[in-house]
Amino acid sequence: MQMNATSTVTEARPLVFAGFPASSWAFAIRVWLASLVALYASFWLQLEAPSSAAITVAILALPTRGQGFEKAGYRLLATFIGVAASIAIAGTFSQTGGLLLAVFSIWIGLCVYAAGMLDGNRAYAAALCCITVALIAVQQIDSPLQVFPSGVARGAAIAIGVLAVALVNDTLGAPDYHPVLAARLGALHHRVMDFAQDIAGGGVSSAPIAAGMLRDIAALRPEIASLAAESSSGAARSAAARSAMVDLVSVLFLTRAFAALPATSTTGRPADRDVGASGLIKMCRVWLRSEIIRKNTDARSSLDALRAGTDPIRQWRAPLYRSRRIAAESGVRAAIYFALAAIFFVMAGWPNTEICLSLVAVIIGLGSTAPNPRGFTIQAVIAMPIACLLAGILKYFVFNGVSEFQLLAIGLAPVIIGLALLISLPNRTLSSLGRLTLVFTLVVLAPTNPQSYDPQVFLVTCLFACLSSVLVFAAQLLLPSLSGDRRIRLLLGEARTELSGINAGQSRHLAPEEAAFRDATRIEQIITANDTSACNDQVVVEAMRCFDRAAILRRCRAELGRLAASPLADAARAVQDALTLRNGRAILAAAEALRRAAAESNRFANSAVAELVLASVAFDPSQPATGSSQRKQL
Repeated sequence: MQMNATSTVTEARPLVFAGFPASSWAFAIRVWLASLVALYASFWLQLEAPSSAAITVAILALPTRGQGFEKAGYRLLATFIGVAASIAIAGTFSQTGGLLLAVFSIWIGLCVYAAGMLDGNRAYAAALCCITVALIAVQQIDSPLQVFPSGVARGAAIAIGVLAVALVNDTLGAPDYHPVLAARLGALHHRVMDFAQDIAGGGVSSAPIAAGMLRDIAALRPEIASLAAESSSGAARSAAARSAMVDLVSVLFLTRAFAALPATSTTGRPADRDVGASGLIKMCRVWLRSEIIRKNTDARSSLDALRAGTDPIRQWRAPLYRSRRIAAESGVRAAIYFALAAIFFVMAGWPNTEICLSLVAVIIGLGSTAPNPRGFTIQAVIAMPIACLLAGILKYFVFNGVSEFQLLAIGLAPVIIGLALLISLPNRTLSSLGRLTLVFTLVVLAPTNPQSYDPQVFLVTCLFACLSSVLVFAAQLLLPSLSGDRRIRLLLGEARTELSGINAGQSRHLAPEEAAFRDATRIEQIITANDTSACNDQVVVEAMRCFDRAAILRRCRAELGRLAASPLADAARAVQDALTLRNGRAILAAAEALRRAAAESNRFANSAVAELVLASVAFDPSQPATGSSQRKQL
C-alpha cells in the first residue's frame, strides 16, 4: 500500500489572521455569542444564578457540534444527579456539623473513583456530580433549606447555557467532527499498513513503535462517542469508527505475530525436533498473510462507512480498561484533600469561606479527569490570579458602574474571544490554561442584573479563589497523587494477573478482537504514565509481551471453541491442556496432532492450527523479549 504524497500539494492553505486560522476565530466568536445569549436569557428570566449559564457555555466550548452536544447531555445528567445528592446529603446531615463535611469528602471520593473508571465526557459527568454538590450543598452549608431552590436555579441556568450553545452552533453552522475523525483514523491506517509493509520487507517489529500506534488508536475512543449526537447518521458513524479502531488493533497484533515467526526452521529449537514444525510454520505464515489482508480490508470498509455515514459490515465494541485499584486510590486521595481543606477552614474560623471550599471541590473534581492531577492543579494555581486580574479589570475599569447589557457584551468580547482562541490551540497545556482562565474569570466576575461593584466582596472572593487552588496544591504535596511509576506497576501487575488467569476453555463476553482493543487501552495508559516516570522502554516491551500473549490465547480459545462440537473435540481438549501448560513445545506438538486429526476426518482446522503455532512461538523462551525477528519478503 503506497501513500499518495502528491495529493497534498494542491490543498488550499487555511486563512490565518493574527496567527490563528479562520476556524479558530469562528469558534471564538461562537463562544462569545453563546455566552451573551445565555446571559441575556438568564437576565430576562431573572434567574438566581445567571453566571452559571455563561460558565456552562465556557465549559461546553468545543470546536465541533457533536462534541458540544454530547458534553451538554452529560452535563445535564450530572447536574440532576448532583442536585439530588445535595438534597439528600443536606437533608440528612444538616445538623451534624463536622459529619456533614465528612460526608461531602466521601461523596467527592466516590465521584473521583467513578471518574477514574470512565473516560471522556463520561468521566467529566462523574466529576461534575461532586462539583454540583460543592456549588449547591457546600455553599449552602449554613442554610440547608436553600439547597433545593439553589439546585433548581442552577439547573435552570445550566439548561439555558446548553440551549444557547445549541442555538448558536446550529445558527452559525458549527462544523461536524466526523471528517476530522475520519482523517485521523485514515492517517493511523496508513501508519499501520506502512508498519506491516516494513515487516513484510524484512524489518524488525519494534515494541515501542507498535505501542505508540496502539496508544494513538486507543486515544480516539473518548472522541468517537460524540459522533452519535452529531446528526441522524451519528450512531452509524460512531459504530463504523469503533469497528475501524478494533480492526486496526487486530492488524497490528497480526503483524507483530508475523514478525515473531522464524523465517526458516532453526536447528536446535526443541520444537523443531518434530518433523512437522517447518510445515506448520509455513502454513501459519500463509494464513497470517491472508488474515492481515482480510483485516486490512475490514478496516478500510469501516473507514468508508464512517465517511458515508452508514453502518459497518461488522460492528465491534470498543471496551475500555480501567484499573479499580488506581481509581480507588485516587478517590481516597481526593476525599483526603477535601477533608484537609475543610479542617483548615474549621480551625481558621474564617466566615464566608464556602466559596473557597466549593472551589476546592471543583479543582479536585476537574483534576480527576486529567492525566496528571498535580499538573492540572498547577495550571489552576496559575489561571486563578490571571482570572481575578481579568475580572477586576472588567468590573472596575471597563464596566465601572454601568449596568447596560450592550456594554457588558462589548466588554466581555476581548476576554472571551481571546481566551477561546487560546482554547483552540493544539498545545494541550495552553488550551487547558485558556479554558480554566475563562471559567474562573466568569466565576469571579459573576455577572448579575444589576451588577454588583462592592470592592470588599470582590477582594474577598479573589483571595479565597486563589487560596482554594493553593490549598489543593499544598494537600497534594502533603499526600502526593499516584506517581507514574506506581501506575505502571499496578497496570503491569494487573496485565500479568489477567494473562495468568486466561483459561483456554473458559467463555468470555468479549470477542478476541474486542478484548485486544481493551488491552490496547491499557497500553495507552501505561505509555501515558511512562511519560511522567523514570522508566525506560523495558516497560513498553513487557506491556507488549503481555498484550501479544493474551491476544493469542484468546484467539486460540475462540478457535478451539468452534471445534468443541465437531469430530475434532478430543483433539481440541488435548490442545486446551497444552495451552494451560503455556509451553511452546507442547503447544506445537498439540497443533501437529490437531492438524493430523483434521486431515484424517476431512475437517478444516487451518485457522486453529495457525493460531496454535503463534501461541507456541509466543510461549517459546528462546524467542526475543520484544517478540521481533528479522523477516524475509512475504
